[in-house]
Amino acid sequence: MNKYKIAVIVGSLRKESYNLKTAKALLALAPESLSLEMLSIAELPMFNEDLEATPPHEWVTFREQIRAADGLLFLTPEYNRSVPAVLKNAIDVGSRPYGQNSWDGKPAAVVSVSIGNISGFGANHHLRQSLVFVNVPTMAQPEAYIGGATALFDESGNLTNESTRGFLKTFITAFEKWVDTHAKK
Repeated sequence: MNKYKIAVIVGSLRKESYNLKTAKALLALAPESLSLEMLSIAELPMFNEDLEATPPHEWVTFREQIRAADGLLFLTPEYNRSVPAVLKNAIDVGSRPYGQNSWDGKPAAVVSVSIGNISGFGANHHLRQSLVFVNVPTMAQPEAYIGGATALFDESGNLTNESTRGFLKTFITAFEKWVDTHAKK
């Protein structure tokens, strides 16, 4: 199997984010063929087409990081039945300027993590809608909705729930196959 560079994008900026903790758990569980790299979206200026004449260096760097990736792994909380603004902004920044979509054709997967029982279902599907438009083939199965996140981690942020660990291992293994099938070779 090939070695793939995977850009991991976490839609929560909170220092103690359950999505960030889950991303770190996935890094630890990832097969050797996947090299997962966390990309920060915290400092991306809000998208404004007027800035494209001289794009902010954060935009340029982010677009280059996306282009260099073989695949994408998104983790998102749910804010008002949708994705956080910072995540939507990252999608917009990466899809521009028109005709230079950095996301184009990159295989992806989405994980939503929430403290509630609905497990970020709305955000997960809203993100998938945006990914369809920017031509990102997104893994359909297994779906990853992680609920009750407050009970899954210890004080140090380590995943302690064995059932969730087993599910995440199954998920990241399926993602490995998805990337191997869909990544541009």
